[in-house]
Amino acid sequence: MAFPIHRLRRLRMNPGLRRMVCETRLSVSQLICPLFVRPGEGIRNEITSMPGQFQFSVDTAAEECRRIADLGIPAVLLFGIPAHKDASGSEAWHDNGVVQRTIRQIKKACPDLVVITDVCLCEYTDHGHCGAIVERAGRKDVDNDETLPLLVKEALSHAAAGADVIAPSDMMDGRVGAIRRALDEAGLAHLPIMAYAAKYASSYYGPFRDAAESPPQFGDRKSYQMNPANGDEALREVAADIEEGADIIMVKPAVNYLDIIWRVKERFGLPTAAYHVSGEFSMIKAAAANGWIDEKGAALETTTAIARAGADLIITYFAKDLAGWI
Repeated sequence: MAFPIHRLRRLRMNPGLRRMVCETRLSVSQLICPLFVRPGEGIRNEITSMPGQFQFSVDTAAEECRRIADLGIPAVLLFGIPAHKDASGSEAWHDNGVVQRTIRQIKKACPDLVVITDVCLCEYTDHGHCGAIVERAGRKDVDNDETLPLLVKEALSHAAAGADVIAPSDMMDGRVGAIRRALDEAGLAHLPIMAYAAKYASSYYGPFRDAAESPPQFGDRKSYQMNPANGDEALREVAADIEEGADIIMVKPAVNYLDIIWRVKERFGLPTAAYHVSGEFSMIKAAAANGWIDEKGAALETTTAIARAGADLIITYFAKDLAGWI
């Protein structure tokens, strides 16, 4: 049967109709706002490669979280920049570390805001890699099994400080299981884990490494982050993290991996997060600054696509803007 002329356009004729038949609806409740914290007081340093994003000290981070909570955004994701770096990243699990102190201050200022903490070592190590370094056949690399106890110590210290969700991002094999066992043994079986389950070795992390001051000092991270060419491998990574105890699974980056988000959500059905990463954010900002695209329209279209692909949660540097636009 042939469709009458104009049938497909009838419900697009005015904004009210378009809203009524909209299939994918963004909600502020889906948003997670990343924050970078560093030692000091009164700090609000703009990140040059990420316009409108800042490094905060503990006090200004708590103030920022009040603004975030007032916008209705339910959660923040914390990244720490330590005062001191060493080969093992020992500041990552210090009881009075910058993330630990920030958690406590946020919980005083905004007790209902969900505090998610990134668990990784790259910001804390002097070599900029995500774990303990060993040398094999004249080549330096991250040792998987030596790294796991360090990540466990970091996760436990975040939990003790009051974190609501632990988010390991290092991509070591077995780290979700190691952290889950440690949390359970510490009487913290109630704490969920949001695993960076399919994290790709992407070209889109550059601005983040400026913000977190964490570029690798040698080599790259391709021996532990995923090959962008692989899709089936992502499903194996996600399945392993779920088996080890992950409660929320994440795909990172988001925009170039919409197919992976879709496959993960369809296959597993668990709460699925997607990280709209720094390079994806900064490209929109740069193009908008040059007058090439409309920033608001591009940000809304991009995050709508991420949700349409199956993401329940979206980690994005546009979170505060989106809260006003949605």
